[in-house]
Amino acid sequence: MTFQSAESYLLGLINENASRRMLNRLDRIRAFLGELGNPHEAYPTIHVAGTSGKGSTSTMIAAALQASGKRTGLHTKPHVTTVTERARVDGIAIPEDAFGELIGEMQAAVDRVSFEYGRPTYYETLLALAFLWFARSEVDVAVIEAGVGGMLDGTNVLRPRVSVITNVALDHTDILGETVEEIARDKAGIAKAGIPLVSFVREASARRAIELACADVGAPFISVADSVTIEQRRGERYGQSFAAVTPVDRYEISLPVLGGFQQENAATAIRTLEQLGADLRPTREQIETGFARTVIPGRMEFFPSHPGVVFDIAHNPDKAAHLAAALAETFPGRRFTFVMAIADSKDAAQVIRPFLPLGASFVFTTFSTAGRTASRPQRLASIADELGAWGRAISDPVDAFSIARRNADSEAIIVVTGSTFVVAELRAWWMANVQSNSNV
Repeated sequence: MTFQSAESYLLGLINENASRRMLNRLDRIRAFLGELGNPHEAYPTIHVAGTSGKGSTSTMIAAALQASGKRTGLHTKPHVTTVTERARVDGIAIPEDAFGELIGEMQAAVDRVSFEYGRPTYYETLLALAFLWFARSEVDVAVIEAGVGGMLDGTNVLRPRVSVITNVALDHTDILGETVEEIARDKAGIAKAGIPLVSFVREASARRAIELACADVGAPFISVADSVTIEQRRGERYGQSFAAVTPVDRYEISLPVLGGFQQENAATAIRTLEQLGADLRPTREQIETGFARTVIPGRMEFFPSHPGVVFDIAHNPDKAAHLAAALAETFPGRRFTFVMAIADSKDAAQVIRPFLPLGASFVFTTFSTAGRTASRPQRLASIADELGAWGRAISDPVDAFSIARRNADSEAIIVVTGSTFVVAELRAWWMANVQSNSNV
């Protein structure tokens, strides 16, 4: 099967929200992986869940493991540029021809599983492909980011070396629960007997729910907030340096990414790495080296120009709050224009609200992708108006981005945010049409 045929085949599998409500869906992914030879059992894993920060934390963990000389698999979602990013080995995405071949090879297993459990979804198929690619690549270890929640997420077939819950906030409430405590209980479903669970959760009810779940199954609970001290350093122009002090060691960290929230992600990644056995645990120097090489597209990713541009996937209120705080800290006194699209399933008002104290203007747009519905830009502009902000609606994302850049002064910051899909589309356009031009 060609890569293009594989992509078309996968688009026909998108019905993820319905699948997430099926209580037997772990039976299906287990059966699916069984048909493929249980590739997820061929190597040690680290399992990372959470509302926000799990992709960045996973990437930092993988970077440190790679710096230690381990052949490292990394599965994160969603992808930003291409679906092949879902299965990376030592930072390199699965080649398109191998991707097509594996999807073709997996179709017989899909058909066999479908007879009893229903057809595996887009997400389950890509997850299985990542597991299979890592096994074929003979990785030493793989870092696996959970999809939605934890208890019934497809990744919960793992028996990892370490489990992680980065944080808990309101998101996917139609699936996981309507309160932070309910969502925490769902995410805590990844806790397993004898396996340490590392978490930066601070909110009292959420933390209590996770601690109780760990106690119920016999999983040691490690609080990052209680056990790591961050010592601030002088800010850098396009990155940040700080010291992270744990009960085990002191780490001098230099991150080539912006945002104070990334310090929390780094601390979580460090405590996770410290729980690994001697066969996998990197040294302090290897952790520092790996973090310094970390690349996280679409996460507080800044491109200096006139005006400057930031790409950040902030598609829920928690991510939006973290982004707003990071922008205020990183670019004090600057004017902001947000180019945003928000999925119809999200609480748009709560995503927009954290940006209001920045005195920002907004250009609302849309996206088009299979299986997802965007809020109409006009509706988003009306919500902004009700909140006391000014925004305009422009349906074409590239037009929206171009108009925002044209109308901003040279010292302003254009922030492309909201849905993954609009960030991915405009980041790709930027890289192809602006960043490649040495005159910007």
